[in-house]
Amino acid sequence: MIGRRSFLAGLAALYVVRAAGAQPARKVYRIGILGLGVTANNVGPEPLSPITRGFLLALRELGYVYGQDFVTEPRSAESRPERYPALAAELVRLRVDVIVAPGPMLPALKEATSTIPIVMAGATDPIGQGLVQSLGRPGGNFTGLSLQGVTVAKRLELLKEVAPGAAAVAVFWDPENLRNLQQTEAAARERGWKLVSLEVRDAGGIEGAFKAATAARAGSLLVISGGILFPQSARIVDLAARTRLPAIYSQRQFVEAGGLMSYGADLNDLWRRAAVYVDKIFKGAKPGDLPVELPTKFNLVINMKVAKALGLTVPQPLLLRADEVIG
Repeated sequence: MIGRRSFLAGLAALYVVRAAGAQPARKVYRIGILGLGVTANNVGPEPLSPITRGFLLALRELGYVYGQDFVTEPRSAESRPERYPALAAELVRLRVDVIVAPGPMLPALKEATSTIPIVMAGATDPIGQGLVQSLGRPGGNFTGLSLQGVTVAKRLELLKEVAPGAAAVAVFWDPENLRNLQQTEAAARERGWKLVSLEVRDAGGIEGAFKAATAARAGSLLVISGGILFPQSARIVDLAARTRLPAIYSQRQFVEAGGLMSYGADLNDLWRRAAVYVDKIFKGAKPGDLPVELPTKFNLVINMKVAKALGLTVPQPLLLRADEVIG
């Protein structure tokens, strides 16, 4: 005969089983990831891209398990800016829970959605581009990290250390980077340095910009890269070598392609910090209430092989300050 205690225990166990069966399936978040390189490098829990890998590692440190708590929907433009709108629209159609994207792709996302939360992994000028109302209170569906021209003056100073002299500095910029150009011009005026401002509206204008820089007898080159110039890194680096212009860039990708030097925000750090925004959004925060942050880590990378080819002597103090010296 079954005792009262055993009977009640059996009822409790049956209740737990039925209650568990009645619970809704655990939500698995879908994170859209837009990139500039190759889609295959961003796929799965262990992607080849160091930037995406760092982002997923940061999520793991926050307690998220790939496949259990979230999955990613990566899309990359394969260095073709004309694909940005289609890729943005595709992620919107998939109804992902949040999208993480770098600066060049953000305008396309603004056109594609006003509801899906967007985490900016380094916006060039989020206020000027109309992505947010202010850094302190974005107010819409965009939040994240802004580059906001914090390094343009420093980049100009570093270039002058490697290529001093009275010759003007050619500055390549695209329409997305007008504010950065203005800050560069202000820094040059303050220091008494001459600039040759050369707007590049599309990839077809790159060679013409180099010809104009040569005609103006520019002694060095500063590239403010954004939506148009960043995907053209290999071509720009090649033309800089042919025209023998010492150049500084904002991303290390240019140095890896054979450029002289770069100074800019640590992109790996930006993407790791983007994971914190994603976590807050998953926990119910509205992107419009999350203040936009500025970079805190910057990298100086110098390619000594290129410096030697150009006949430049890189000052020893500058080499000691470099985060990485190649060649």
